[in-house]
Amino acid sequence: MPSGVLIAFAAYASFAFGDATIKSFGGTMSVFQIGFFVTLFSFVPALLVKPRGERWRDAFKLTHVWLMQLRGICGIVSMVMVTIAFTTIPLAEVYALVFLTPIIVTILSVVILRESMTPSRWLALAVGFMGVMLVVRPGFRALELGHLTAACAALSASVGAIVLKKVSSAERRVSLLGVLLTYALIFNGIAMIPDFTVPSLDQIGKLLLIGLFGGTGQLLMIAATRRAAANQIAPTQYSQIFWAIALGGLFYGEYPDAVAIVGLAIVVAAGIATPGVDAARSILGARLARFGRRKPKPFPDPSKQTADPEQEPAAIK
Repeated sequence: MPSGVLIAFAAYASFAFGDATIKSFGGTMSVFQIGFFVTLFSFVPALLVKPRGERWRDAFKLTHVWLMQLRGICGIVSMVMVTIAFTTIPLAEVYALVFLTPIIVTILSVVILRESMTPSRWLALAVGFMGVMLVVRPGFRALELGHLTAACAALSASVGAIVLKKVSSAERRVSLLGVLLTYALIFNGIAMIPDFTVPSLDQIGKLLLIGLFGGTGQLLMIAATRRAAANQIAPTQYSQIFWAIALGGLFYGEYPDAVAIVGLAIVVAAGIATPGVDAARSILGARLARFGRRKPKPFPDPSKQTADPEQEPAAIK
């Protein structure tokens, strides 16, 4: 399994812990104020792991100027939309819609990035999505604001992921983080002013925790995209449903039934299967290639062999 895929699993685990903490706010604080403080605290892990030779004042010295602006806008839209969703509708329903992201990323990676896509990957992605449906089983009901914002978050996050894959090899890490966080800080800082309330110590602790989880997840995702293709990373997002159910049961009393457990197993298996099958195919292909390059040993030429009287047939002696 590529190292980038394992790192992506860790990134989405970090995001899931942050999402579960966001849900605890409910409607006690505006989404813009939550976004502002979460973004502010997200700078903490970024400051601790800043690469040597890179300076924060160089964050806006960009190679892909317009693509980086697009990523910043996508980050703002995704953050605001998903925060509204987490604080207005059940956690499982949010994930049911946010899990459209791997499907969209996979399609965009084929169309825009021209990445190859094997039938096994398409199948694993489809099976994984079916597993998600078994876990969350969204009912037929009238769409609420949270459902619409969750779908918008999935679309904007997908575009942002494709842009990140496109620019990650050419831009500084301080740029990849700095542009995204600066945009979110400015936008949420202005938008939170009308409904600003002084947060309590408990709320500050939660916001700090969300920021640390979010910042760590961003760093891990940048590292993942530099080590694996976008359509390999996309299925790992399904692992978030495991964390959603585990954290939901631990903190919110939401326990999965038998059908949900089956769906969870399918989701995890499908998410791991795609890169695992590809890795096995690569290993097998490399071994077959080495085997094909081996030259077969030639059969001995009787005319060039030295006669051995002791081994000649008796009739010739």
